[in-house]
Amino acid sequence: MRGLAAMVRDLAARTPESRERSVDMWRALAICLVVFGHWFVVAVTYRDGRLSGYNALDVLSWLDPVTWLFQVMPIFFLVGGYAGSASMASHRASGGDGIGWVLRRTDRLLRPTTALFVVLPLVSVAATVAGVGSELLGHAAWLASIPLWFLLAYFVLVVLTPWLHALHRRAGIAAPLAMVVVVAVADLLRRGLHVPVVGQSTYLFAWMAVYQLGFCWRDGLLRLSRGKALALAAGGLVALIGLTVVGPYPVGMVGYNTAPPTLALMALAATQTGLVLALAPAANRWLRRTGPWSVVIAVNAVILTVFLWHMTAAAVAAALLFPTGVLQQPPPHSTAWLLWRVPWIAACAVVLAVLVALFGRIELRRSALRPAEGRGPWRDGATVVGLAAVLAGLIFVAFSGPGYHGPTGLSWAGVLSYLCGAAVLRVVRTRPVLPGSGRLSPRSTPGGHVCAR
Repeated sequence: MRGLAAMVRDLAARTPESRERSVDMWRALAICLVVFGHWFVVAVTYRDGRLSGYNALDVLSWLDPVTWLFQVMPIFFLVGGYAGSASMASHRASGGDGIGWVLRRTDRLLRPTTALFVVLPLVSVAATVAGVGSELLGHAAWLASIPLWFLLAYFVLVVLTPWLHALHRRAGIAAPLAMVVVVAVADLLRRGLHVPVVGQSTYLFAWMAVYQLGFCWRDGLLRLSRGKALALAAGGLVALIGLTVVGPYPVGMVGYNTAPPTLALMALAATQTGLVLALAPAANRWLRRTGPWSVVIAVNAVILTVFLWHMTAAAVAAALLFPTGVLQQPPPHSTAWLLWRVPWIAACAVVLAVLVALFGRIELRRSALRPAEGRGPWRDGATVVGLAAVLAGLIFVAFSGPGYHGPTGLSWAGVLSYLCGAAVLRVVRTRPVLPGSGRLSPRSTPGGHVCAR
């Protein structure tokens, strides 16, 4: 990918000294750890001509404490909040509005995601025509769609960022602290009083709290000395041990503590936040070296493609290697099972590299079209409709669960809703607004679409 190499060199040369480079490093590291962790726990079985599998976490209890190291989604939301705050502040300073920022920011999210929503149904239909069984097709499609759970939560926070940032400017550190209290109350109602549904609210408030902490980090409200940052990490760890080892929460940070997120996950988030803050100065010094910084830039350039396609890579690797007997299936409690994880993960990495080579250019391509900044009911209304349709599509697919959902693999209603919403947002982004009217212009300039300011 020559375009990637050229872009990396250009960005590395133009990076200002003042940039908080550790944010980019933690984002890349968090996603890579998630990818590795998912591949590690996928246990594939092939018996009597039937390809299936299970989650190794369900049978290997010794992995529960290990999830404390690999459950790094709080770090991703933390640095996502930092980056969102920096981008929002810059956008506001240049005269942009909140809807315009959301249009710009979601463009980067939706381009690689749209590729997934187009390719997976097409491949699924082709597999159906080729005679692939509905059960296998359903499992493969569900496996490939697992990353959309995370994308759904992050997409919601990106859309809400203008309002969350306004809340941050008024409330500061009190905003995320209040959200943690909401998580604690929801846990009490769900676990202690068995109140249904209310616990689902933590899908929003838990990740929102960590995202808001990113705002605080960027604005200096979390500018802690190394000792205080380590104290925060230690306090979070003590709380985590108290809630899990001593208290009522499971030790594992995958499963119960994330679906929906619990107070125990918030303790882990505090631990990780303290470590990130403590290591930031040293990380920034190290990342001023050309080599490490270039690697971080390269990974971040295709980070969504890597994340969105990594479970598809696992499905493809399983279909290629287990029915042919290339990979063995020792018992999960054996040393042999651990040793066979090495070629399994290597195979997944090779398939993912091919997928990134094919689809990474979609994420790499910088849009030459700028979202219209002219205010008006058409632009704002169309944006809301498009975002709502995309959100509905993600919800349909993410919550459809395992099983056969027709020849498209994914929920057809979810795919249709998502693609319609993405198309509406594309129109809003690519057609200029008539100055002062908020109406879309029917024509663009010969040099491409332009925005009225």
